[in-house]
Amino acid sequence: MFRQIILALTLAVLAGSALQAETRVPTSPAEISLSFAPLVKQAAPAVVNIYARRVVQQARSPFAGDPLFGRLFRDFDTRPRVQNSLGSGVILSEDGFVVSNYHVVGQATEIRVVLNDRREFDAQVLLADEESDLAILQLQGAKDMPYLGLRDSDTVEVGELVLAIGNPFGVGQTVSSGIVSGLARTGTATGNGRGYFIQTDAPINPGNSGGALIDVAGQLVGVNTSILTRSGGSNGIGFAIPSALVQQFVQQARDGQTAFQRPWAGMTGQPVDADLSESLGLGVPGGIAIVDLHPASPFALAGLEVGDVVLGVDGQPVNTPPEMIFRMSVRGIGETAQITYVRAGQERSADVPMIAPPDEPPAQRTVIGERGILPGLALARVNPAVSAELGLPGLPDEGIVVLNPGPFGARVGLQAGDILQAIDGAAVDDPTEVDAILRRAAPNIQIEAQRGNRRLVLRFRL
Repeated sequence: MFRQIILALTLAVLAGSALQAETRVPTSPAEISLSFAPLVKQAAPAVVNIYARRVVQQARSPFAGDPLFGRLFRDFDTRPRVQNSLGSGVILSEDGFVVSNYHVVGQATEIRVVLNDRREFDAQVLLADEESDLAILQLQGAKDMPYLGLRDSDTVEVGELVLAIGNPFGVGQTVSSGIVSGLARTGTATGNGRGYFIQTDAPINPGNSGGALIDVAGQLVGVNTSILTRSGGSNGIGFAIPSALVQQFVQQARDGQTAFQRPWAGMTGQPVDADLSESLGLGVPGGIAIVDLHPASPFALAGLEVGDVVLGVDGQPVNTPPEMIFRMSVRGIGETAQITYVRAGQERSADVPMIAPPDEPPAQRTVIGERGILPGLALARVNPAVSAELGLPGLPDEGIVVLNPGPFGARVGLQAGDILQAIDGAAVDDPTEVDAILRRAAPNIQIEAQRGNRRLVLRFRL
């Protein structure tokens, strides 16, 4: 009887080993080549090379921007200067939707996409966002395109095998392999993107931007965007934008959006470190402590308060503000996210609607005309929509903000994002009245403004 039990246990162990052998990671160069060759053959046709060009006008006149001589020489010829960029992209649908990086195709006037089989297509940008460093393109006249499916990036784990496919240094399509070496990386990459990244040690070099990071099933888990380097080449620390955010970009592009719509939190917070965790009575450091809440914030309306610690969004932990914004962006405007938070040591949850930043009170956007004191100066009343558009720090909810200083406003020191507080001692609370206040203050004008955390006093004479 004892021998029968031992035999049964042995067979069970062998059966378990056989099952594990079917799903184990390749352990030899031969096994890897056998695994990756068909994978690359399947995925590579959906990764494209992108050649983008934009023409910028460069003024010849040495008086450009001068408030006096600039007018006299405003008819001077300008010479065009061509800027070229090279990168990669990934086809995501049969009808030719392509994802790439904003820094590859953003503001391009001409885009040419070359497939792995040497077919070429013109493309136009449907939706682009500099902050996320993502752009969605549409290939002109494309149909029956090879494409990659999207895997939920929340299921990706550290240690998984991945391949990076792109066009580094313009040498043609190449493939490099590695593993996922980190998740939830924020604020560590060099590049335009700011937010939440998947880290990989698969070699990524200039030209790989916009290329595919795929798993061993051939699904897209991320879009390669930047590297951490001191030499300009790959040091084995690359970053990819997770596919969950790419999916939201594709959806908004199909809905006809031309600018990415990001949900508004209406709050500011700080990561909870060990010291703050101890003072709040938390067991383990983590989460985001709410420092300030706008009265119209969906978090405030859902019952959250200053001092609460947000732990997670839809079951996913968040430890930095960029992580939380990423989770909200993936959820999308019009949806509802479940927020887990702690108050007075007790864990709670609330359903928070994902909304666009409200345009209330009305912005009253105004541009001072040519006969004004500062012609071309564009102003608006501060509200959540304007604050989000300009990326104003904190939660400003009052004042008049500079949208564009214009040539003369820039000359006296104004910049986009400056909040006007007073002109010659008179409070400024209506953008339509700024020119009249300037006229009354002339010829000696003093402007008091706020720029970030600095207070400015600008004086000039007409």
